[in-house]
Formats: sequence, C-alpha cells, structure tokens
Amino acid sequence: MKKYAIIDKTRMEPKPNAIVSCRYNGEDNALVVAFASNASLEPSMLMVGIVPSRYSYKMIKESGKFAVNIPTKDFAKEFKYLGTVSRRDEDKLADINTFDGDVVDVPLLADCPVNFECTVVDSIKVEQSTHELFIGKVEKVHCDEQYLENDEVQWNKIDLL
Repeated sequence: MKKYAIIDKTRMEPKPNAIVSCRYNGEDNALVVAFASNASLEPSMLMVGIVPSRYSYKMIKESGKFAVNIPTKDFAKEFKYLGTVSRRDEDKLADINTFDGDVVDVPLLADCPVNFECTVVDSIKVEQSTHELFIGKVEKVHCDEQYLENDEVQWNKIDLL
C-alpha cells in the first residue's frame, strides 16, 4: 500500500534510473530517461531530458504533465523493455501495473516504490542539444509504506536499480 510522502522533503537520489510516464488524449506511455534530477528544492521540482523524436515527447509537450517513477532491481526486466520498445510499435503499459495520479492526470507505475506527479512549468531546448529539458513542479509524491519514516522517503532502504 502506498502512503503519501512530504513533497518538500522528498528528493530523488543522485542519478537514479528513472521511468517517465505520461498521458495524452487518453493514451498512456512510459519511457526510460537518461537525464533526471532535482531542479529546485523550494518549490520541489524535477527535471527530465527527452529526445524530441521519442514518442512520449509530444505527449508531454502537449499535455504539460508527466510522472517520474523510480524502479528497484526487481523491475530490471520491465525497465529494459520500457527503454528499448517504442509506443509506436505496441502498448508498452499493457502488462504493467499502473494507477492514476491523484493530482496530475498521469499513469503511475505501481511496482516502482516511489512516484512523483509533476506538472511542466518550463522546458528548455538548447540549440544543437539532443534533449529538451522539461522542468516539472512536484505536485504529489507516492511511496511504498515500508520505505517511509516520518513520511520521508528512506532511500537507503530501497534496492534501487
């Protein structure tokens, strides 16, 4: 069961493996991103970098929302799948457990112990760069109860991928 974590005290650990999920026009998708990090402490914001040719790019650009899901080592097979298959070819979330965000209309990956619901506040595409950086305000953090102490995520207890 998930319990809510305190947004202002919940930060992604350095260089986590991250899966970004999104929804646009009733379609859900998720992709593995190489660039994900904290972008601001107050208010809490995350940054994800996405190549414009990726299927999810337009979904996030148009909807202005995304989620960041942090996987454990037990999710390695699914992580590899989400990072190598395109939504253009198949529904990547068909066999993955998801639930809807409470604040942001996005799918969250239920088997990832930490999920951040985000709304895009800005994006930056530097000329000749490979990725557009989407900066999202963290609206809500979900965390598996066993990894919370005083409503703060205990990153050291999670077997991160």
